[in-house]
Amino acid sequence: MAVAGAIAGVVRSQSRVEVQAIGAGAINQAVKAIAISRGYVAAGGFDLVCIPSFIDISIDGEERTGIRLLVESR
Repeated sequence: MAVAGAIAGVVRSQSRVEVQAIGAGAINQAVKAIAISRGYVAAGGFDLVCIPSFIDISIDGEERTGIRLLVESR
């Protein structure tokens, strides 16, 4: 999965990455990508944690609620 690889790459270089998703399907895919990326970085001694929060985003003048997933290495 390309998103999982991207998450793993950013965490390796910067120790944290923020993923934002709107909608049930997008949130599902984001959480799956984070779970897969945990496996990618485990061999390098990284243990990932995910801190979720709600965000309000304006799309074409319409307010939407999304999820921010802060992924950090501990």
